[in-house]
Amino acid sequence: GLVIDGQTLSIIFQGGLEEKFLALARRCRSVLCCHATPLHKSMVVKLVRRHLKVMTLSIGDGANDVSMIQAADVGIGISGQEGMQAVMASDFAISRFKHLKKLLLVHGHWCYTRLANMVIYFFYKNVCYVNLLFWYQFFCGFSGSSMLDYWQMIFFNLFFTSVPPLLFGVLDKDVSAETLLRLPELYKNGQ
Repeated sequence: GLVIDGQTLSIIFQGGLEEKFLALARRCRSVLCCHATPLHKSMVVKLVRRHLKVMTLSIGDGANDVSMIQAADVGIGISGQEGMQAVMASDFAISRFKHLKKLLLVHGHWCYTRLANMVIYFFYKNVCYVNLLFWYQFFCGFSGSSMLDYWQMIFFNLFFTSVPPLLFGVLDKDVSAETLLRLPELYKNGQ
């Protein structure tokens, strides 16, 4: 791991040593910036996003972390003693840092698989609907007449095909939470 303070970050950014800093940071499994200003924090996140072309995640618990959270692809705010500014600026909010593991490994995996399967379902639903309209045009001699009433088209998306996404979103869990926490390498399957 690499632990770097705010004074060192100032020297890095003013001296044009960003490339060397990134080369060192790439060799580490984690990089912690302590006693850094909000500007330094956001500059580190932007530097990593711009040069390494990776997805970034920032975690903060106070007002001084807001710019860092907003600069990252995914921001997580921890509600705590320093106020709710970080939570209000974040994409996700947790009450304690210990909940981060479950948020990423369990809920992140479930959300990713649900979204991937729902995209497939929506393509299937729309292909079926358009295919029906396509073959109807052969039946009516390409006259341009509508096969379905306006209300039937609204009900098709509103009622007839809305139950599977709701049930799937609430009930689908491909792997149990205990298994996902025990085997964190399952997180890579979705990627």
